[in-house]
Amino acid sequence: MSAAVPAEAGLLTVAVGAARAAGELLATPDGQVSVAAVKSSPTDVVTEMDRLSEELIRARILAVRPGDAILGEEGGQTGDAAGAPVRWVIDPLDGTVNYLYGLPDWAVSIAAEVAGEVVAGAVFVPSRGELFTATRGGGAWLESTASSGAGRVRLRCRPGVPLGQALVATGFGYRAARRKVQGEVVAALLPLVRDIRRFGVAAADLCSVAAGRVDAFYERGLNYWDYAAGALIAAEAGAVVGGLRGAPPSTSMTVAAGPGLFRALTEALAGLDAERDG
Repeated sequence: MSAAVPAEAGLLTVAVGAARAAGELLATPDGQVSVAAVKSSPTDVVTEMDRLSEELIRARILAVRPGDAILGEEGGQTGDAAGAPVRWVIDPLDGTVNYLYGLPDWAVSIAAEVAGEVVAGAVFVPSRGELFTATRGGGAWLESTASSGAGRVRLRCRPGVPLGQALVATGFGYRAARRKVQGEVVAALLPLVRDIRRFGVAAADLCSVAAGRVDAFYERGLNYWDYAAGALIAAEAGAVVGGLRGAPPSTSMTVAAGPGLFRALTEALAGLDAERDG
């Protein structure tokens, strides 16, 4: 007999504790941050802090839930993803290049997946003192520890925004051929929208859709750990999250926007053949 599915609120508590601990570690690096390795291209880097953050998150989760599986950006899949009661999907440092350069926009993202569905998620942005959370059916929330805006508020995406008035966030891949196409797509999209924003942190971009700070977000080339927690937060704030032509969010394309805007934006991206590569 399989173990009972744990309460989603309990999973969120685990995610929040691990995200906060990792964020505190990352916010106080011991010495200068440097590149430890590269991945898909010379600009796709890993720092030692990425690895230390993931090790900390894994240890904290397994200390309280030793039977769970974990999918992490740096350590890959561990545990039985099919048989475990929960699989954790973690990005220990989203926005590594920002972090490497000392820019404030970077985040820790942790999602809990039960039976293939994300049921709880936390995205922590330490430099801004902001913790975004959601549980399936429980809404999306922002808890701020900043002195000017401490408190906890429920999030709602912006409704009824037409494409021509939409502030749209996006991101770019690391391989030159893909970036060239992404540049062509964003150049063609720019005259159709209010403006474009590029922050370099997909998890936080999705949370910005949830908070109404941007009207939409799209990006080609994201991995599951990039959007697992943020997609739940955006969806629980009322956004539609998916791909193009009715597909689910994926590496091919991930889009988040209010219901009316989602259709207009995905149609525009499909018309621009935004899933192609150079």
